[in-house]
Amino acid sequence: MLTASVSAQNTAITGNKFGDNWYLGINAGVATPMQKYGDYGFMKGFAPNVGLRLGKNLTTVFGLALEGTAYVGSKSDSKSLMGNKTFVNATNVSLLGTFNLSNLFAGYKGEPRTFELLALYGFGWEHQFGGISKGNGLTSKAAIDFAFNLGAAKAWQLYIEPAVVYGLEQWGSGMSAALRNNDMKYDSRAGLFQLNVGLNYKFGTSNGTHNFAKVALRDQSEIDALNAQINDARRACDEKCAAKDAEISRLKKALQDCENRPVQVVEKKVEENVLQPHVIFRQGKSTIDPAQYASIEMVANYMKNHKDAKVKIQGYASPEGKAEFNQKLSEKRAEVVKNALVKRYKIAADRITCEGLGATDKLSSENDFNRVAMFIDTTK
Repeated sequence: MLTASVSAQNTAITGNKFGDNWYLGINAGVATPMQKYGDYGFMKGFAPNVGLRLGKNLTTVFGLALEGTAYVGSKSDSKSLMGNKTFVNATNVSLLGTFNLSNLFAGYKGEPRTFELLALYGFGWEHQFGGISKGNGLTSKAAIDFAFNLGAAKAWQLYIEPAVVYGLEQWGSGMSAALRNNDMKYDSRAGLFQLNVGLNYKFGTSNGTHNFAKVALRDQSEIDALNAQINDARRACDEKCAAKDAEISRLKKALQDCENRPVQVVEKKVEENVLQPHVIFRQGKSTIDPAQYASIEMVANYMKNHKDAKVKIQGYASPEGKAEFNQKLSEKRAEVVKNALVKRYKIAADRITCEGLGATDKLSSENDFNRVAMFIDTTK
């Protein structure tokens, strides 16, 4: 008991609700008189018996079980073990307390052991159907279970049970005055020794197993250390989030400043009729920002107002990066602007040509204004 108490200080048991740790079982065996009784005596006569047991383990050590047992005989045997000729000689219903001695003295390890030793004791109500002791009476039962827990989940329990069942108080029409009394006492003349084999099935519990589960408890110093780690992680996360928020705000402002800059007009050769609207792109991108559609719409309106007008779109890239990449990027920029004119503003595709001129630093001293698509009026 001291070992179990010390172990319990650092553990907690889960799966102990009302619906948890119930089991149902059957058992069968033989019984023999404790003393000589007529032509029968200890190991000189046997009565087969069958039983049904419903139980609940209240703790890892203590439980309760309700058991019903029927003792059978032969109707043709005038000298049956119980002194009567009925097929069912007697029945006995007992309420038993169960004590897991293995867990009591060695502690519970989180799941049942393969082999466990259990003690059972309780009181019952007996009815005999014939013979000199026909009638009802109180009984007591003491037993030891040599139990084996089987299966990966330890849901099945096979046990061998030697037991002694005593009659405490009996009365009946055919009993002698020596046996018929109201004193509650153990009398081996009304006792049986029986040996049974049983099988129990343990129903599932709320912890997901078929048994009690053990949860290790942590001391306060360990809890404080874990809380400190959690708080450190939260602070580090908050600092990183704050830094990222600041960077996002800076980039948004830079983008807004870029979008709000006036378009710098680039002087072109006299022979080229450069239309003033330019489409400005972000570095390394060939997608059109929403604010740039205003320039494309101006060119679309010009072409709608001048039905014979034709336009060449020249794409440029700023000088950062490799020349091959910048060449392809300038071509893509010209193509996406053409697609916008055709698909969004319904300008005929054969009125538009595209040309990618690669990287340049000639259009402006600011690289932001070298990432553009320009419109050249090629109408002759």
